[in-house]
Amino acid sequence: MIEANRIRYQKPFRVNWWGRLGWLAAILYGLYALNYLDVSWLRFIQGLGNGAVFLGEMVPMDFSRWELLVGNLLETVEIAVIASAFGVLFSLPVGLCAARNLMPSWVTWPARTFVALCRSFHPVIFAILFVKAVGFGPLAGILTLVFASIGFIGKLFAEAIEEISLKPVEALRAAGAPFLSVIIYAVVPQVLNRFIGFSSYQFDANLRNSTMVGIVGAGGIGGTLFAAFQRFDYDFLAAILVSIIGLVMLSEFISDRIKRVFQ
Repeated sequence: MIEANRIRYQKPFRVNWWGRLGWLAAILYGLYALNYLDVSWLRFIQGLGNGAVFLGEMVPMDFSRWELLVGNLLETVEIAVIASAFGVLFSLPVGLCAARNLMPSWVTWPARTFVALCRSFHPVIFAILFVKAVGFGPLAGILTLVFASIGFIGKLFAEAIEEISLKPVEALRAAGAPFLSVIIYAVVPQVLNRFIGFSSYQFDANLRNSTMVGIVGAGGIGGTLFAAFQRFDYDFLAAILVSIIGLVMLSEFISDRIKRVFQ
């Protein structure tokens, strides 16, 4: 009877003391990091006041230099389009070689290593390297975003291929179809919609990143944005920011339309 009561009133879940100790250690480390990095509520309150002053200086916006603004926006779009096109084109064979269900290990490991290298650094770091290599201008921005596209789309494309059903692949191989036919008729139809989604998202990312890499001299509107910051030209800066927001929203609308066409 005593043993039955003990089983009846026993807690259904055991206390995970190691998990609680882990959460306690994480909280203590977070408090230590906040203190070490000099993060305080007073600085946050002061920052709100400074931010309000900064926003006040951005109004009204200055669109008087619209020709410079439009020219830089067109250059930004051109960088994003060219980088996305070449990035998607190069990502196809890289992602295919990285798929472990279609390729042997001696092919997948170099491809996955290359993808990992493309994803190891932030686009701004790549932009600094390419600016040093090829000089200032759009070429550095295009090369930067091509590598960023390969790192993103190549990884997702390889993972999408690894999730496909292998029955069509095995059927075509059993019928004696060449490798290229297997890819075209058994692999591509299963991943086409996802690949279109990856590509449209990467174009949006390249459009945003092309405004950022220009800060280090890789072309686009980022250089004009940084120059406006340096000159304390905040009204023109606001016009640039609003233009970038409008450009990104337009690209989102176009990407959504493209996805609906292929669905």
